[in-house]
Amino acid sequence: MTTIRLKIDREGERADAFLARSLPDFTRSAAQKLLEKEMVLLDGKSVRKNDRLSPGQELEVTLPDPEPLDVIPQDIPLDVVYEDADVIVVNKPVGLVVHPAPGHPDGTLVNALLYHCGTSLSGVNGVLRPGIVHRIDRDTSGLIIAAKNDRAHLALAAQLQDHTLARTYEAVAVGGLKEDEGTVEAPIGRHPVDRKKMAIDHKNGRPAVTHWSVLGRYPGYTHVECRLETGRTHQIRVHMASIGHPLLGDTVYGSKKPWPGLAGQCLHARKLRFLHPTTGEPVEVECPLPDWFQRVLKQIDK
Repeated sequence: MTTIRLKIDREGERADAFLARSLPDFTRSAAQKLLEKEMVLLDGKSVRKNDRLSPGQELEVTLPDPEPLDVIPQDIPLDVVYEDADVIVVNKPVGLVVHPAPGHPDGTLVNALLYHCGTSLSGVNGVLRPGIVHRIDRDTSGLIIAAKNDRAHLALAAQLQDHTLARTYEAVAVGGLKEDEGTVEAPIGRHPVDRKKMAIDHKNGRPAVTHWSVLGRYPGYTHVECRLETGRTHQIRVHMASIGHPLLGDTVYGSKKPWPGLAGQCLHARKLRFLHPTTGEPVEVECPLPDWFQRVLKQIDK
């Protein structure tokens, strides 16, 4: 068992919602199970799932010992950009799925990390696994960070919440953006009809902020840099589409016609900056634009 303390930062938030937001890889249902088992205390008393919390309070959370993950380690080549005893940063290629899921039971980044990291794994969500702190889509390439132990996982997850873990992407958007830079601030939630998609949802969506700036202009297209304040599913894709400039090759939020030679959207996670969970020193890593992205730039330049 591992016991941690979490400080409340919002007024009136439900206990289960706060835990799901604060504990990496925890769903609302997983948080409710902790509460039902009386593994969450406030001033020595157990907390119920619908209890409302206040800033200044502190929860004492007991996490169960992690169980083995029912996923097979696989010797899949990894482009490791940074690694130490606490974290590993990988440059993920297009087409590599991050987590096993129906239709992709193996051959994922998690399978590869299980093989690469061996016994150095995070188990903060009750399952022994590499602590994937944030995710990127299968057809998005670039940097993704994973924690090797619970302490690092919780520290990085906290940085994700307070925006000290900074992620910068490069993309090609359809059309010519009028300004040289801008910000899209619009809440994102599940699409009301197509549950596989996300959408701008001002009623039930979660806050989302994307800052963009122009890197290059081409006939009919714009090369942009996108900096995330939040990390919602498909955030850049949804936000850019919402201002009339979907990403090139994005057949979900843009044109249904794929771009020749592209597996999906033209989007690459270029830079990652975080505070090291042990030393507190800033760490910044960067990977170059992949060949396929550079080919796209040459194509649209013609």
